[in-house]
Amino acid sequence: MATTTAAQQRAQAKVEYDAFLAQCPSRRLLDRIADKWVTLVLAALRSDGSHRFGADCAGEPRSMRYSELSRRLAGVSQKMLTQTLRALERDGLITRTVVPTVPVTVSYELTDLGLSLHQLMHGLKSWAETHMDDVLANRAAYDGHAA
Repeated sequence: MATTTAAQQRAQAKVEYDAFLAQCPSRRLLDRIADKWVTLVLAALRSDGSHRFGADCAGEPRSMRYSELSRRLAGVSQKMLTQTLRALERDGLITRTVVPTVPVTVSYELTDLGLSLHQLMHGLKSWAETHMDDVLANRAAYDGHAA
């Protein structure tokens, strides 16, 4: 029986990734990136601070301090933002930089991996904003028939 190296085992596992299988690690990754706060953090780290996402998507990534992110993401709790940022850092989608000032300054920025995911998230966010009126009209029509 031939033995395989760790690299060969990882390569074989990668070939076998199938998010439709319950134990596939890519399914857990999909759970993470499907979260609304992940989508909004990724969008915020690439935006210019305006409320529309337009041309700033093509611009350079920008780092943001925790307080900036908190203000930008209306409705996010401190706990949820902290958990989201830690998870994104763990997955290698953002970097966290600590500057030893008084008080300490912490900023977050997209990594190359995060930038590649940002492209998809931008499309999803844009689709939701563009089609919200259609969805609301369909919900109203459905709710009117269901009553």
